[in-house]
Amino acid sequence: MTINNKNIDNVFYIFVTAHLIFWTFTPSLTNHNLPLDTIEALAWGSNLDWGFNKHPPMSAFFPEIFFQIFGSQDWVYYLLSQIFVIISFYYVFKFSNEIFNNKLLGLISVLLLEAIYFYNFTTPEFNVNVCQLPFWSLTVYYSWKIYSGKEIKFVDCFLVGLFAASGFLSKYLFIYLLVSIDFLFIYLIFFKKERKFDFKYLITLEVFLIALVPHLIWLNNNEFITITYGLARTGLEQSSLVDHIKFPAIFILKQLGILIPFLVLFWLLIKRINLKINFRDKKLLFLLAINILPIALMFLTSLLSGSKIRTMWMTPFYLFFGTLMVYLFQAQINLKKLKPFMIGFVFFFFLSPALYAYVSISQDDKRTDYPGKEIAIKTQYAWNKQFNSTINVVLGNEWNAGNLSYHLKSRPVWIGSFNREKLDQLKDYMCLDSICVGSR
Repeated sequence: MTINNKNIDNVFYIFVTAHLIFWTFTPSLTNHNLPLDTIEALAWGSNLDWGFNKHPPMSAFFPEIFFQIFGSQDWVYYLLSQIFVIISFYYVFKFSNEIFNNKLLGLISVLLLEAIYFYNFTTPEFNVNVCQLPFWSLTVYYSWKIYSGKEIKFVDCFLVGLFAASGFLSKYLFIYLLVSIDFLFIYLIFFKKERKFDFKYLITLEVFLIALVPHLIWLNNNEFITITYGLARTGLEQSSLVDHIKFPAIFILKQLGILIPFLVLFWLLIKRINLKINFRDKKLLFLLAINILPIALMFLTSLLSGSKIRTMWMTPFYLFFGTLMVYLFQAQINLKKLKPFMIGFVFFFFLSPALYAYVSISQDDKRTDYPGKEIAIKTQYAWNKQFNSTINVVLGNEWNAGNLSYHLKSRPVWIGSFNREKLDQLKDYMCLDSICVGSR
């Protein structure tokens, strides 16, 4: 298809539709079981609360809505992931169009994301990282509306607060984006004095804090367990002096490695490298604030604390990287080279699902090969031989017990790891290895 100014919207919608179809059906056809994080989210969703032992509640909320509608059909949760991805793509496209006033450059900014594996290969597993994506893009987009508008609108401030809270309730690392955007506004208002302080800004803060109140109460009542878990994942308690150098260096190398396919695809577009940065450019300042500053803050976190930054934590951080690169080099972009770029894009677009399918089919020891349905059938059979009641609770770790909660027709509620106190509260129960099922 030839791309011109008249059909760019159509090309974008064809792209996101194809992305949704490929990344819904590829894992649906090649995986035997849902991935770990998705099963974990469904286990939490069976017993919804304002937080869980590992994460805040949002990543469990959406799978549970889909379960209530569709039940235990694996393809539905792959679809859920891709809905989150394409919503984020849509707002990247919308934002980029406003930055460039050029839909072709806006389209290129989104297509470049197909060369970053966070937005293809890892997306079938709905988890806290995928859950952040639409809220990250929405927060950026409406922050831009406030930043670029001549008049501060109440609705934009309200939406920033709402989407920022939703992102934070997906994963606490969302705070890195919020700090970066706030830093930009503070810099422009109080240091550069290029903008006047408007009390409408406080609407954002008020909405954000009000939306967090139930979770903050839950945190206090549960001894801040999610924060403790997050800190434990960084290895902070065991860090040594050398970790302050080793982990930041590993972090930088991994980010460069992630971006290699992206840079290869981008290279197909430009005729030469001639970078000129004007820090008085307000658009550029905003792009740097939402792209570079959050990554820099993550690097500083690792440098100062000696903590390990896990690669998947960076999933939403590169959503607007295509926009930044196109903006920096737009004078060097050769639109006559659009055909080689599109060939490269198509190559990466089909390569990722092909690799995913190959790995899924060729390896038989992955979590997605777990015989969850078969174990549920055997468990139900063993239960029926002993009891006439319905299995309505399951105890154990999120993976084994979560699979039973998902696959059993009675959809038992997951109530955490088992102990004698919990078992004594059940009318009937049966334990198999590290899992117990029961009836209240």
